[in-house]
Amino acid sequence: MGKIINKEKQAGAKKKGWLSQRLVPILILLLVIAIMVSALYFYKAYPSRIDELKAYGYLGTFLISLVLNATVILPVGTFAVVATLGATLPSATLVGLVAGVGAAIGEMTGYMAGYSGRSIVQRRKIYARLEGWVKKWGALAIFILAIVPFLFDLAGIAAGALRLPFWKFFLACWLGRTILYIGMAWAGAWGWEAVLT
Repeated sequence: MGKIINKEKQAGAKKKGWLSQRLVPILILLLVIAIMVSALYFYKAYPSRIDELKAYGYLGTFLISLVLNATVILPVGTFAVVATLGATLPSATLVGLVAGVGAAIGEMTGYMAGYSGRSIVQRRKIYARLEGWVKKWGALAIFILAIVPFLFDLAGIAAGALRLPFWKFFLACWLGRTILYIGMAWAGAWGWEAVLT
């Protein structure tokens, strides 16, 4: 009887592992797509509201990027804002550069949390893998992971926990996020034009 219960517990654990490893990333991707489609719809339905974002300019881009990257949440909001501002402000490249600086400063929260030794993430496979990459490749891993939209908060925590020098983390994060945000800003600029024509 005990063996049957243990097998049922193992099957439940495997199913839960599958959900967290397979289903959650798919749902996050679907959420990103839904937000981008909603932003496109909102722009077509209410173009004057989107034009109000121009009033915030590049300083607003910096502040929004800083705040949204300082919170350990999904980066969805930042991507939508950067894409929208890339479409509405005169220079999509400058939007990406300014957002990259804000992101690098904002991402310091994850680094500092890891550096302080607080255990804010459970030791899961993905964290262990990211920590291994940061341990092996250091700033290069941070640079590459900063270009990838997801999982960077965990990489920042790992960099802090491993005591990667502050300046290396900041520089790698800034370069990677700047490349990502310039791409997002230009995607927004090109995307809005394609949708509106």
